[in-house]
This record gives sequence, structure tokens and C-alpha cells, in this order.
Amino acid sequence: MNRFANSWKLFKSAVAVLAADRELLIFPILSTVGIIIVSLTFALPMFLSSFFDSIFSREGGIAGLVVGFAFYLVQYLVIFYSNTALVGAAMIRLEGGDPTIKDGFRIANSRLGTIFGYALIAATVGVLLKALSRRKGAYRVIGSVAGTAWNIATYLVVPVLAVEGVNPLEAIKRSVSLLKKTWGEQLIGNFGLGTIFGLATFILLLLGVPAIYLSFNAQYIVLGIILIFVLLLLLAFLGLAHGCLNGIYTAAVYQFASSGKCSTFFDDSMVRGAFSSK
Repeated sequence: MNRFANSWKLFKSAVAVLAADRELLIFPILSTVGIIIVSLTFALPMFLSSFFDSIFSREGGIAGLVVGFAFYLVQYLVIFYSNTALVGAAMIRLEGGDPTIKDGFRIANSRLGTIFGYALIAATVGVLLKALSRRKGAYRVIGSVAGTAWNIATYLVVPVLAVEGVNPLEAIKRSVSLLKKTWGEQLIGNFGLGTIFGLATFILLLLGVPAIYLSFNAQYIVLGIILIFVLLLLLAFLGLAHGCLNGIYTAAVYQFASSGKCSTFFDDSMVRGAFSSK
């Protein structure tokens, strides 16, 4: 219950920032559209040719690794570009300014080379972790632990890129340094927005799936189709809202880690709870 209460406070604070700058939603929308395009370009043809299943296996060979790497690279480039624009604009708001969509794009465009460099690093790590996850036994455990460590270590990379404009390797070092300095040597994730959005998704599915089933079972085909469309639309909106609010929260965590202060939107103890020591 305490975790939920903290997550709810965090949710309301992030929503307050989004309410002040609703245009921030454009960045996760663009990211989602970009990922769909990338997936259709890479994944769909590979699925149809049964090539995707062998990419990270031994049967895939060098060709499989190259295609898998290219897929990760383009996907990460889209994600990091959009996230940098989002976090950069959110930082302007947290510092008392009034950001525009143009400001977000301006920040992301000025960091494009660095974003590409970080996407290269992330794609390399992503391919290696994916390959480990396809193995059995100790390799899978190593991959899981390494993936968690990587996610924590790079948590502040995007705001570092957006604000400080350092090179990708320096951004990773800076992220690790800020996390260690603020929360200690051994970090674990504490609470976040996932609790709220996980619960909202569960409730939607709990209500939506039976309603759709009953509609089709009662031969109300049109109603069933409408309910499917509404459910998918609501789930898509939840995903976009989660991505946007998470970007805002990441900006707040960076602000606290780099300056020791929070904007008026967030309480210090709330942001301090992003991580805790083991």
C-alpha cells in the first residue's frame, strides 16, 4: 500500500507537468509511430520468412547478427531521439520555463550525433543480452542480471545527453556517477509509475475482454468490434501516457541528482525514492 501511495503521488506530480505542457505527448506519439514503421520494415518480412526466430540463435550466423543489430540500432535511434526531445522540453518546464515542441526538437537535433553514438552502444548491448537470453542455464541468468544492471546504470543517460551534451561514453559514466553519488554504490529500483499503469492496464483487460467475449457470444458482432477498437485505443493511450510521464519523471530524477533540488512539481522525498541501496 505504501508503494502504491508513493506511486500515486508521483503520478499526480508528473500529470501536473503534462497538464502544463500537453504538447509533450507528441514525442511519445512520434516514437510509437517510428517504432511501428521500423518493425514493419524489419520484423514483418523476417517473421514471414521465418528468419526472425534464427537471428539470435546459432543458425542465424553472421547475417542474423547483422540484421538483428540493424533492427536494434534503428529502433533505439528513434526511441532515444524522441526521449531526448521529451526530456529536454520537460527540463525547461521543471526549471521554470515554458517549452514548446520546437524546443524539444531543437535539443534533440543538436544532440543527433551523440544520440546516434549512444544508439550504437545500446544496440550492441541489446544484441548481446538478447543472445544470452536465448541460451540456457547460467547464460540466461547472467543476461538477466546484466540487463538489470545496464538499465539502472543508463537510467539518466537521456537527460544527461539532453542537458549536458557530452559524448555517449561520458553520458553513461555521468549517469552512473550521479546515481552513485545520490543513492549509493549498490542500487535497486524502488517505486515508479509502473504500478499505476500496470493496475490501469489490468482493470481495462479485466473489464474489456469479458465484455468483448460476451458481445460476440451473444452475436452482437458490431458491438464486439467496437469494444475491441475502444480497448485497443485505451491501451494505446495508456502506453503513450506512461511513456510521456516516465520521461518527465526521469527529468525530475536527473534534476535532483545533479543539483540536489526538485522543482515545485515534485517533492524531494518522492524523487529520492526512485532508487534505494541494497
